Amino acid sequence: MGDCDPVAVVTSDTLKDRVPKDEIASLKHVIVSGDTSGDEISFDEMRSKRGEFEPVWLDLEDPLLIHYTSGSTGKPKGVLHVQRAIVGHYQTGKWVLDLRDDDNYWCTADPGWVTGTSYGIFAPLLNGVGTIVRKGRFTARRWYETIERARVTVWYTAPTALRLLMGEGEEVASEFDLSSLRLIFSVGEPLNPEVIHWARRVYTQPIHDTWWMTETGMIMISNYPSMPIKPGSMGKPFPGVEAAILDDEGRMLGVNEVGNLVIKKGWPSMMKAIWGREEKFKEYFRFDPWFLTGDAAYMDEEGYFHFHGRVDDVINTSGERVGPFEVESRLVEHPAVVEAGVIGKPDPVRGEIIKAFVVLKRGVDESEELKDELIEFVKKGLAAHAAPREIEFVKRLPKTRSGKIMRRVLKAKELGLELGDLSGAGEGV
Repeated sequence: MGDCDPVAVVTSDTLKDRVPKDEIASLKHVIVSGDTSGDEISFDEMRSKRGEFEPVWLDLEDPLLIHYTSGSTGKPKGVLHVQRAIVGHYQTGKWVLDLRDDDNYWCTADPGWVTGTSYGIFAPLLNGVGTIVRKGRFTARRWYETIERARVTVWYTAPTALRLLMGEGEEVASEFDLSSLRLIFSVGEPLNPEVIHWARRVYTQPIHDTWWMTETGMIMISNYPSMPIKPGSMGKPFPGVEAAILDDEGRMLGVNEVGNLVIKKGWPSMMKAIWGREEKFKEYFRFDPWFLTGDAAYMDEEGYFHFHGRVDDVINTSGERVGPFEVESRLVEHPAVVEAGVIGKPDPVRGEIIKAFVVLKRGVDESEELKDELIEFVKKGLAAHAAPREIEFVKRLPKTRSGKIMRRVLKAKELGLELGDLSGAGEGV
């Protein structure tokens, strides 16, 4: 909070004690919903007073908001977006999410996360569509009840939630009427093919994976309702967006070659700056005019992009490069597995070996036999060099608040290293 030098903070009476008032010199006002004390301003009183205000017209390049992105590694960065960003929110809401006047739209993302703002608030309202908001923690029955009661037609959620729903089983889903669902979208981390197949069977709808980042501000690559889905693929670039794969020297790579996923700059929701960190901002454009995403991917012969892993997460074992996501996806296909996180572990012979942290479905017992079975399962589905040499069963995986697996935390714990900055961490840390 102190990084962006706020003048005012709007919060609730349950969270106001977390505001470090004495540590932020710029802070002049704390506006509280609920009980107030001292010089705090009551949000409820402010709301009850009517007044006439002259709209202040802003330029397209004037600041809109700062999103702090935790990512899977490092300290959160303040990503500055400008007013022009709403053009991207509107158009992607229309062409990707296919929002229509009569839709009941539910984006399950918290408003503190970029998806909850861009696609929980801006995109639906700009397209004239009502949006559903619910309180409370996740349970499968609560979520299914929301879809049934609100007659949700377009549902935008995260792979983590879908895997948890899959782990609860088809029987729970069958207790509810989910027939209102017209479209299901996913964002936040790669979508495992097994989840896509399961959802098509249980919800009678495919899941359309979307790819974008806090820094891009809008959906950049997507599986559109109008085109065939390739399970495991991110889809194709949004109209007007140019994506490519470059090697580490900035040279263009060919079809099915893994490299750096890049986007040509100039889209409407592109970030304007990294707050207070100009050099960090410049790093994204090392191959100017290309924006360097930090993701490793490849493009197939039909123009579909496929996620391979974060560049920093790719494992080099016995000279073979293995993306953790492909191993995680294969493990999740096993009927005993809910989630998996994969890291590279230093090895004097192979350079790195693959270690998997596996969350089992409820009722499944841990055993050495199951570990061996999972290793063989990966060998048969991928390749011998992609199979984990070590497997550890865990109750849950460390994740960011937006649901991304924090592989750096898994690796740090495994190697006995400092965990580093955890201000963007969520569950399991």
